[in-house]
Amino acid sequence: RQAVQALLFGDTHEAVSSGRIATLQTLGAAGALKVGGDFIKRYFPASSIWVSDPTWENHVALFEGSGFKVNTYPYYDAATGGLRFDDMLATLTTLPAQSVVLLHACCHNPTGVDLSEAQWDALVPVIKARGLIPFIDMAYQGFGEGIAEDAYALRMLASAGVQFFAANSFSKNFSLYGERCGALSVVCTSQAQADNTLGQLKAAVRRNYSSPPAYGSRIISEVLQNPALNTLWQQELTAMRERIKAMRSQLHTALVARLAGVVAPAKLDFYIQQHGMFSYTGLSEAQVGTLRDEYGIYLVRSGRMCMSGLTAGNVDTVAEAVA
Repeated sequence: RQAVQALLFGDTHEAVSSGRIATLQTLGAAGALKVGGDFIKRYFPASSIWVSDPTWENHVALFEGSGFKVNTYPYYDAATGGLRFDDMLATLTTLPAQSVVLLHACCHNPTGVDLSEAQWDALVPVIKARGLIPFIDMAYQGFGEGIAEDAYALRMLASAGVQFFAANSFSKNFSLYGERCGALSVVCTSQAQADNTLGQLKAAVRRNYSSPPAYGSRIISEVLQNPALNTLWQQELTAMRERIKAMRSQLHTALVARLAGVVAPAKLDFYIQQHGMFSYTGLSEAQVGTLRDEYGIYLVRSGRMCMSGLTAGNVDTVAEAVA
């Protein structure tokens, strides 16, 4: 749990050194979302939750399973492949106090569209002024711009004195899907509040699945707290992140060449502006079906493409089929 706090917030962050963060191991980030949802429902029973449009579909199922009414706020701009930030901000300014707002720290799933640091800076005063409760989901730390860069929102919210929840996963950045290892952190106002919160979180886990498995957490703890292993892990994670970025760039270049005179190059820039494993391609469900049936290329119906499925050997084939 100490290693998780250092990874998410940094070794020297005041919130860590003052002991005002309650952290516990969970069954992946999904387990963290469910435990956090159950906790919030108990202590803020009248609150509703707001998620981005669109979001990871299991977000809705998890929070509805905790008894919440789940609403959406504007997020993805289908016309540009970017972010409807002004509309998002305008909606959040209308929410009642203690509304729970689910936010993706980086590598938004499913769109790949992230807030910039400047947009996070503009969002935090709205969160504070409205008395909202942020719930940050960070399933892809290290796959966007870097380990520290991807945690910008968490560190900035903590520095601003906001109380919030954060779920993080090691399924991707440690390749430990089958071990179901993640964590839930709650940033509080004091160590005493964090101690009380941790006790209630432990009770929520005890009522649910009693305790998490040990194997994955031991691997992660050893790697994060061993300087040589930590350095090696960060190097390998960087290689994974840079490979995905290279695939984005190669796909973008190939599509621009094949669609010259048909689609303006700027209309395809979203492929290199989005972050992480996924991109919203703008392809329709019918087009996705054609890719599947005629070319053996698989996307989900929404048009979301898994960028990590691209390789130097297949990127041109994919570009040709899309074109």
